[in-house]
Amino acid sequence: MTRTHAALAATLALTLAAGAAAADTGKTPMEKCYGVSLAGKNDCKAGAGTTCAGTSKANYQGNAWKLVKAGTCTSIKTPKGLGSLTPKA
Repeated sequence: MTRTHAALAATLALTLAAGAAAADTGKTPMEKCYGVSLAGKNDCKAGAGTTCAGTSKANYQGNAWKLVKAGTCTSIKTPKGLGSLTPKA
C-alpha cells in the first residue's frame, strides 16, 4: 500500500508541476518599442555611447526602447510622433 501512496503522490506532484509550466506560457507578449521612453527610463541599450537600462539622454530618444504590450507600440503617441518597432534616427 505504501507504493501506491508514493505513486499517487508522485503523479500529483507531476500534474501540479505541469500546470505551473502551462501557466507560465500565459504571460502577456511584449515587444521593444523605440522612441517612447523618457530620459534615463529606457529598458536597455540606447545606441552608441550607452550601455543598458536608464542610459538614454533625451526624452523620446529614437534609438532607446521600452518594453510594451505586444501590438501597442505603433499606437503610442509622444510629442515626437508614434512609437516604432525599429530604431528611429
